[in-house]
Amino acid sequence: MTEILDFVQRHLMLVVAFAAVLALVVFTEFQRLTQSFKDLAPHEVVKAMNSDSPLLLDVRESRELGGGMINGARHLPLSDLGKRLRELEKDKDRPVIVYCRSGSRSATACRMLQKKGFTDVAHLSGGIMAWQSANLPLTRK
Repeated sequence: MTEILDFVQRHLMLVVAFAAVLALVVFTEFQRLTQSFKDLAPHEVVKAMNSDSPLLLDVRESRELGGGMINGARHLPLSDLGKRLRELEKDKDRPVIVYCRSGSRSATACRMLQKKGFTDVAHLSGGIMAWQSANLPLTRK
């Protein structure tokens, strides 16, 4: 036991950094396990687009759109989503697939949509980067 205490005293910054990383991993996994929206891979989004006519919602900021958008997607930046949710009221019972650049902002958007009563919400796991890695097409506006 004294060896452990001695190690902690000598390497306090290392122990603090380890504890911080561990806490972050636990928090991230807890969020992932308790999320109530679906994670969809790019091929699953294509399948949904071909069968369910979902609302595709791009929550990236305008400056990020230079590389293109998924065809048929509606752009509504996450920074504006809270103020503009009324615009989506008519789509409350429609499947909604949200995406961003890498997947974290779309998860936030999914939680916001669910709190406002949207019932069928999913996000593109890995975001537009995963879409591009799967060599799927984008449209430029």
